[in-house]
Amino acid sequence: MNIKILELEKDKVKMVILGEGHTFMSALTAEILNDPDVDVGKYRIEFQFSDPELLVTTNGNKDPLVVITDACKRLSGHCNTLLDNIDAQKS
Repeated sequence: MNIKILELEKDKVKMVILGEGHTFMSALTAEILNDPDVDVGKYRIEFQFSDPELLVTTNGNKDPLVVITDACKRLSGHCNTLLDNIDAQKS
């Protein structure tokens, strides 16, 4: 997954995540918004086949890149739990 950072400040990041669509971005922004230090977590896809632009702002207590990283790790953990549960049902 490739990213392009458009703007980076202490409490704000705007980036493009190349090749992703609504499915991943919706899950990511939902997980980002679970962080109590996040003020804004949203994305937009300007045209049907354009890459999504993610905007995250925080209250200044946390680096927005750390917020995104932590959200991705939590998403990965949810997926691993689901896969474990599926494997347990097969047995």
